[in-house]
Amino acid sequence: MAVSDAERDCLGRAMYFESNRSDEGGLIAVGTVVMNRLENAIFPGGICAVVGQPGQFAAGVLTKPMQEKDLQKVADATDAVLAGERHPQVGKAMYFHTAGRRYPYGNMHYVAVAGGNAFYEKRDARAAKSETASEVKPEKAASASIPTFAAAPMMATP
Repeated sequence: MAVSDAERDCLGRAMYFESNRSDEGGLIAVGTVVMNRLENAIFPGGICAVVGQPGQFAAGVLTKPMQEKDLQKVADATDAVLAGERHPQVGKAMYFHTAGRRYPYGNMHYVAVAGGNAFYEKRDARAAKSETASEVKPEKAASASIPTFAAAPMMATP
């Protein structure tokens, strides 16, 4: 996927800050959610619009400075997501929250835990109840084993 430098930066920042500066699997998981939202008409068009949508990602994601030591790791993971890599357990999920937190909503179908986050799909509450036997529990799930993704060498973002 060809994107502008600004869009690439927005994606990398969301991946970095929302994954708690975690490993590649956590970065890719957040990137998967951003790309899933980008493909869905209920979210604004463009990566920066998706990441900058009020109330969706942490405040300051688009403006806080990133640590120099993490720039190459983030750049590589960002390029992998833009090249089509996705976290295998996140699938088509478009939502996540901090792992270990619990919410009283019956429509949250958990699919993965990675990078300190629990990823879920919103489903009809009746359908979600019928699937609880196969549900990933955010407080009990271990981080998924994520394959290493190869990305072409590139310059780190400023």
